[in-house]
Amino acid sequence: MNAWILILAAMACLHAAAPAPIRVVVAKDGSGDYPTVQNAVDHAFDRVLAPTTARLIVEIRPGVYHERVRVPHDRPRVTFLGQDAQSTIITFAVGAKDVGGTFFSATVDINADEFEAQNITFENSYGVGTQAVAISVHSDRAVFRNCRFLGMQDTLYAASGRQYYVDSYIAGHVDFIFGNAAAVFDRCEIHSRGAGYIAAVSRTMPEGAQGFVFTHCRLTADPQVHDVFLGRPWRNYSRVVYLECWMGGHIRPEGWNNWNKEAAEQSSWFAEYNSDGPGASPTTRVKWAKQLTAAEARQFRPEVFLRGDDGWNPAESR
Repeated sequence: MNAWILILAAMACLHAAAPAPIRVVVAKDGSGDYPTVQNAVDHAFDRVLAPTTARLIVEIRPGVYHERVRVPHDRPRVTFLGQDAQSTIITFAVGAKDVGGTFFSATVDINADEFEAQNITFENSYGVGTQAVAISVHSDRAVFRNCRFLGMQDTLYAASGRQYYVDSYIAGHVDFIFGNAAAVFDRCEIHSRGAGYIAAVSRTMPEGAQGFVFTHCRLTADPQVHDVFLGRPWRNYSRVVYLECWMGGHIRPEGWNNWNKEAAEQSSWFAEYNSDGPGASPTTRVKWAKQLTAAEARQFRPEVFLRGDDGWNPAESR
């Protein structure tokens, strides 16, 4: 009994010690604490007298914010919170060829762990002609809910860490979801704006935990768009899995592309389970892709695939 009392007391102390979130408001019309999102990230802690592990919640009021935003590595546990993704937009137009490469082109660049966003649109409005990243995410235990990611080539750079995207909309046409994170896209709409490739993973080792999982997603496209591949291997150990997704007729019958790298056909790990819709065609997929059993598919559930050593379950991260 005494042991249980001590445990409960310790848990109570830990709960009591958790710092309250720091909340600030961004509003274009001057009615908030800051006029831009970057101002809030840079200065929200200016009046905090001592170091804190508190989460910073940046409430972004409706508006179109034409700016580039960077969350540095020493600002973990930041939340961007909007009211509605359709009316709360962070946008910029910058292409890789103008700034020295893909990785310098992001409208929003997240470099700190435990980042979260809800009801926000992230957009790179550059258009076609070069890579143009809407958001790059170097963040472990990152969560995006009810967000939109808009671009053309290389829209969403899921760069590293464990990431969870739920009830969101992602649009582009070439490699528009790419990177080396362990990322799950749950109940998302994946929208192709032109012929191309959805996913490109840069996993370089067979034992790496990285890869992209699309579960219960809808794959849609602009009218008259065809010739879309589910994915291709940016690096030779690329891993992409689609679980119980609805696929439109824009998906090519063979499903996957080897990026002109025959060796990648042996080392990449591309798979589907129980695909549905006019683009679902298991009998015509490339021979080096897999059709999973129910038991094999279970390892890619969010609470399993993203668990890691700390037992993280993104559904419990609210």
